[in-house]
Amino acid sequence: MGTREIHHCSVCGTCYQVQLHHVAFRSQAPLLKNIRLNFKYLCNEHHQGKYGPHKNRYVDLTYKLELQDKLFELFGKSFYTEKEIQELLKTTSSTARKICKKLKSYKDGYSSKELVKRLMGDRIYTQKELRDVEYENPWEGVLK
Repeated sequence: MGTREIHHCSVCGTCYQVQLHHVAFRSQAPLLKNIRLNFKYLCNEHHQGKYGPHKNRYVDLTYKLELQDKLFELFGKSFYTEKEIQELLKTTSSTARKICKKLKSYKDGYSSKELVKRLMGDRIYTQKELRDVEYENPWEGVLK
């Protein structure tokens, strides 16, 4: 019989009532729904509570910018093949094919900038968006 993996809240560290959060919501970025990089484990309070990403735009954007930064870091070269995308995202060939389907294919492969934009739901998040909702920052004076 296999052992079940125990997850901890990435905010407070508890292992009580921990839920899987999709940083880029499945409705916003369906291509990332099964990509582990898009997962963040959060306790009920930090997931669905007042200062969780579902009720606090600042927290939501912070997590999305972190994910986007990770994707830009992961895809640090200018171009990638479908196979490289599959391997880097640790996904199936059919998911990699879906990701690449609407991307323009260049001589050297698929553009990393266009790839990240597609993965993020056909948009790029900015620090300006985060500053615009600074008034919702639950970490004001705590984390900076």
